[in-house]
Amino acid sequence: MPPGPRKPVVEAVVFDLDGLLLESEQEWSAAKREFTRERGGRWTEAAEHAMLGMSSTEWSRYMRDELGLPLEPEEISAAVVAILMRRYRDGLPLLSGADEAVRRIAARWPLGLASSSNREIIDLVLEVAGWKELFRVTVSSEEVERGKPAPDVYLEAARRLGAPPEHCVAVEDSTAGIGSAAAAGLGGVAIPNRAYPPDPGVLERAGGVLHSLAELDEDAIEGAAAIARGVSGPGRG
Repeated sequence: MPPGPRKPVVEAVVFDLDGLLLESEQEWSAAKREFTRERGGRWTEAAEHAMLGMSSTEWSRYMRDELGLPLEPEEISAAVVAILMRRYRDGLPLLSGADEAVRRIAARWPLGLASSSNREIIDLVLEVAGWKELFRVTVSSEEVERGKPAPDVYLEAARRLGAPPEHCVAVEDSTAGIGSAAAAGLGGVAIPNRAYPPDPGVLERAGGVLHSLAELDEDAIEGAAAIARGVSGPGRG
């Protein structure tokens, strides 16, 4: 009897943070809106969507140039981060099933984190959530040249993990994040953000689409890797 199809080799799993593990897109928007109005800028609802997925360098420049804040980007970024950190210390907005999913996948594979959040935010979240020992590497998009949807942050996460991108699987929720992981060559599991659903065309680039973090398990990860490498394997719609 010929052997069955070989399972794809998965060496590491890389999580997004905002919108996937944290219900934080709204928190970020609230902090940016609060600061913009405090400093006499021009906040718009279009700005909220325009800044999704941007690195801190990118959104702080946007707030200066497009929202009329009379400050340098570094000052804007620091002020918004301070507001958000205060909010997180008062209560971390973990999404349902986030802690269980992180621990379940960490028991099987090394974990990375590839986030558009600032370094201070990443470190605070891991500390408050009790995840510092679970993530082998964490990368902020402010530490690479380009933010999502460019592939830089996922390529850097794979490099730090010591794994080829094609042997890693990303878990994402957004248009920019799914596009970033796909461009970097990672397999992808998408858990769409309900408040900011990803573009259907980009969603098709994910190897698997789940309804919630509760569904994220070994089969989902290996299924996404199999689809990315053109191998038959378990998958979910």
